[in-house]
Amino acid sequence: MAYTLSGIHLPTVHAACISNRSSIHCERKNVNFSLLLRKDSSPWKIFAGKSSHDSDSSSTATATEKVLVPDGEADVSSSSADLVETPEAISEDSQVFQEVAGTSMEEDSRIHGEQNNFSSELVSHDSKVDDELHSVPVRVMEGASKVEFVEMPAPFEARGSDEKSEAKPRSLPPPGTGQKIYEIDPMLNDFRNHLDYRYEHYKKMRALIDKHEGGLETFSCGYEKFGFNRSATGVTYREWAPAAKWAALIGDFNNWNPNADVMTRNEFGVWEIFLPNNADGSPPIYHGSRVKIRMDTPSGIKDSIPAWIKFSVQAPGEIPYNGIYYDPPEEEKYVFKHPQPKRPKSLRIYESHVGMSSTEPMINTYANFRDDVLPRIKRLGYNAVQIMAIQEHSYYASFGYHVTNFFAPSSRFGTPDDLKSLIDKAHELGLLVLMDIVHSHASNNVLDGLNMFDGTDSHYFHSGARGYHWMWDSRLFNYGHWEVLRFLLSNARWWLEEYKFDGFRFDGVTSMMYTHHGLQVAFTGNYNEYFGLATDVDAVVYMMLVNDLIHGLFPEAVTVGEDVSGMPTFCIPVQDGGVGFDYRLHMAVADKWIEVLQKRDEDWKMGDIVYTLNNRRWLEKCVVYAESHDQALVGDKTIAFWLMDKDMYDFMALDRPSTPVVDRGIALHKMIRLITMGLGGEGYLNFMGNEFGHPEWIDFPRGDQHLPDGRVIPGNNNSYDKCRRRFDLGDAEYLRYHGLQEFDQAMQHVEEKFSFMTLGHQYISRKDEGDRMIIFERGDLVFVFNFHWNNSYSDYRIGCLKPGKYKVVLDSDDKLFGGFGRIDHRAEYFTSDGWYDDRPSSFLVYAPCRTAVVYALTEN
Repeated sequence: MAYTLSGIHLPTVHAACISNRSSIHCERKNVNFSLLLRKDSSPWKIFAGKSSHDSDSSSTATATEKVLVPDGEADVSSSSADLVETPEAISEDSQVFQEVAGTSMEEDSRIHGEQNNFSSELVSHDSKVDDELHSVPVRVMEGASKVEFVEMPAPFEARGSDEKSEAKPRSLPPPGTGQKIYEIDPMLNDFRNHLDYRYEHYKKMRALIDKHEGGLETFSCGYEKFGFNRSATGVTYREWAPAAKWAALIGDFNNWNPNADVMTRNEFGVWEIFLPNNADGSPPIYHGSRVKIRMDTPSGIKDSIPAWIKFSVQAPGEIPYNGIYYDPPEEEKYVFKHPQPKRPKSLRIYESHVGMSSTEPMINTYANFRDDVLPRIKRLGYNAVQIMAIQEHSYYASFGYHVTNFFAPSSRFGTPDDLKSLIDKAHELGLLVLMDIVHSHASNNVLDGLNMFDGTDSHYFHSGARGYHWMWDSRLFNYGHWEVLRFLLSNARWWLEEYKFDGFRFDGVTSMMYTHHGLQVAFTGNYNEYFGLATDVDAVVYMMLVNDLIHGLFPEAVTVGEDVSGMPTFCIPVQDGGVGFDYRLHMAVADKWIEVLQKRDEDWKMGDIVYTLNNRRWLEKCVVYAESHDQALVGDKTIAFWLMDKDMYDFMALDRPSTPVVDRGIALHKMIRLITMGLGGEGYLNFMGNEFGHPEWIDFPRGDQHLPDGRVIPGNNNSYDKCRRRFDLGDAEYLRYHGLQEFDQAMQHVEEKFSFMTLGHQYISRKDEGDRMIIFERGDLVFVFNFHWNNSYSDYRIGCLKPGKYKVVLDSDDKLFGGFGRIDHRAEYFTSDGWYDDRPSSFLVYAPCRTAVVYALTEN
């Protein structure tokens, strides 16, 4: 799909442009394109003028002055690796490095021609640039068993930080013993060989990075060495492409002449070129101009977008994307004004997608999302927004999961500075901004992405079948490769450092952790499923390293892993032997609700629902959801659609009579969401629009698909009609959707006030299959659910821990929420002494059918 770029002249290649390097440098055509996303534009355009972020700002961004490079000599790394199950396989440093990195040097040289590791021996074309490079002083003790970190200044200050912002520590603590996991879960002792090997593997990688790169702090700053980096004297461009035989930088700046700026290759497969400033002191490549790298590869001559590109754009009428050299003048750079919020006790996440966040059938913008959607999220009571599809993806309908340019924010929605403005506004509102980051796989796209970048299938990925995900049609990273680790670790840090994201939701973690990728595998909880030959230890160690990095350099950052397998130790700190995530997505709950909703009410099992909601590991926090974007996609059904189906289209107006289907659906929609939040975890997630029962599924614009066998899969005429969110329905007070939205808002605010998701006290006092009642306590709150379709109970006794007076703080049957108003909110409930349901006190309530009521202790 082509997107409009107005106001930009895209020059073509002229045959007369082929000349020697000096003449080309004298005749560079520098057209300064200032990129602007206007709020009323669709989707995004390049204009001459200022960016669409606040133009009133008089302050300017602080330029990064320090560039980090590795210290120490280089070592050997390679492509793919088989799992080594015993820690005894590790001996001396040099042997370990080859084992953890992958294949032997001989095999690696056969694949890529040279060693692939990049070290401080990279040679700059400008001695002044070299003088600016420095490394982190680290002392590795004998045998690399102990790492001593020397105190050093911060690598760089976060751009746009003000005096209110707290300086983040820039040193990582050394690895711990990794033994606490056995105290937390003694059953893990039976798998010590695997777990100890995993932790030793992690410690060895930390030691090797310390020895050869100067530590994770430096190693994760790869974007300061690779890609485009400007100094006072010019621009340096570096790219790791070991299989390429020849490379040249091409673009608007040299009229796409492949003979003008030929690059040089070092012994590690890194191609490099330094472009000095023009004679008048202007930069050799101007902001907004298109760039690519042309390479002679084993697969032929190819033009590729630089792997570390910071911005890429699809020009009008073209299919491939173009890399954009993005380096706006200081006065046009966005300057962050607001400090990042502290991590809340409990996460209430609003999952969102910028492009489909408009009520109109269009691709929405960062600016519109900032101005229209963020205030809505704040008003609804959520404290975090999780944004999908940030990393550039050439295929819009991939929902952002087929990433082509990992360091570039999607140009469909605006410019990088527009995204910064969005994040800054969220921080002003007190919202955390989590990025849905994709490190589990990459797009199969050869034209725009990393696939076959240097002409081989084993560059960033495993070769052959191991490097291909047959269900996702995408490429799988080789996490045992040195340069892959540098790329992905630097990518995670880039988004936190440059854009001030507050953390990540890591997509597809189950696929990463197992060589079978969780496909056609039913996890039963047997520990042999987690700690065996099917486990990809390289991938698990990468996740340990990235969590180490994030939590060490950004202590307030949040990491959430999408794991459906239930991997033990997943949310235990790395130093204790765990994988290091803060939260696991409790994915089984949504699947359970789909299963339950296909049954008659009479067949719902209270014990089964409670078991699924509580089936999570001790001391490992979960983010739970009743439904996410997965259930909203075309081909699936949201909870509201399962409950009300076609009646949602005709009977949601308050001036019309309701139907039994709608009444049932509205009641159960509220109950399902509340019990999920109340019992399911320490965090909660909702996909935008589902809070009010959005009536439409998500269907991305698509044309007809012609299959090789002649069959045609019909598209939707590239329509955006179903690729939007009808927030106006939830806001319309004359529709029943409004009551669902009001209930969700009240639910969030009750959690904000009482913090019930993170209070230590939780007790389930009743799971009554006959009465269809579920009663439980969280903190000083008592939750009472009556799932019976017909029976209401007067003077129903419920047990509680603390004696005193209780009052209603949330009632799903409130008329404001589309209920029937059967509960008197003025009533006070006094406890009686005496054991009931194994509780020392109790009180009597009225429990109408299909209602959920929360009682709070007001006087003890």
